[in-house]
Amino acid sequence: MQGIELHAIDLIKRAGKYIRQKMDQAYHIEEKTNKSDLVTEIDQHVEDLLIRGILDRYPDHHVYGEEGRIVRPDTLEGTVWFVDPIDGTMNFIRQKRLFAISIAIMVEGELRYGFVYDVMADELFHAIKGQGAYENGIRLAPIQERPVKEAIICMNATWVTANRRIDSNLLAPLVRDAVGVRAVGAASLELAWVAAGRVDGYITMRNMPWDYTGGQVLIEELGGRVGTIEGMDMTYLEQTSVLAGSRQFVEDVLTYVKK
Repeated sequence: MQGIELHAIDLIKRAGKYIRQKMDQAYHIEEKTNKSDLVTEIDQHVEDLLIRGILDRYPDHHVYGEEGRIVRPDTLEGTVWFVDPIDGTMNFIRQKRLFAISIAIMVEGELRYGFVYDVMADELFHAIKGQGAYENGIRLAPIQERPVKEAIICMNATWVTANRRIDSNLLAPLVRDAVGVRAVGAASLELAWVAAGRVDGYITMRNMPWDYTGGQVLIEELGGRVGTIEGMDMTYLEQTSVLAGSRQFVEDVLTYVKK
């Protein structure tokens, strides 16, 4: 393992231990943009822990974090860490499981490292570009090619009901054709499950870079594709749709969307 990879894993494991220690204690909860978009003081403290750990070792690096505990970079120059301290905060609060710490490291505009840590399951998924993807140190197999009709898909029901981002009539046939549809509530974890072969695809109309970049490295390292619902590449500095899975799955989904 390389130095930066080992350091990221150490930070993630320390953050996970902190979360497990604090999660059953009383903590403050705030609503951000709506009733399902929440932040706790534990999210904020974990982001602070990760930022300190990154910048103490790499003071010239930049951090693009969900909770805005440090000024986010407005370019992708240099080395940028995309950090989500608790992806799936609602799950963390209500279920005390199915949430993750997600980190991706980009070097001069190229995603090089991805990490997704399921805190309660103690499952660490990580990948280095060109060196494979792993679950708790065990190398993952390439993603199996499957069309929609053979796929289990992670997607929120919002996108097949009336919404402002996509015509729900486009995705409703996809839901009917698929083997099944699941909504976990933690994008990074759903993407890691795509990489591990537990599900076959992930679709959303609304993610931020800290949500998907860690999982993107995993999936692409295993031969899959991650892009927008229109089939475009990611730009990493703004909110976006995400379509991820095997190449066959992604191409098949695009035939539904582009009808």
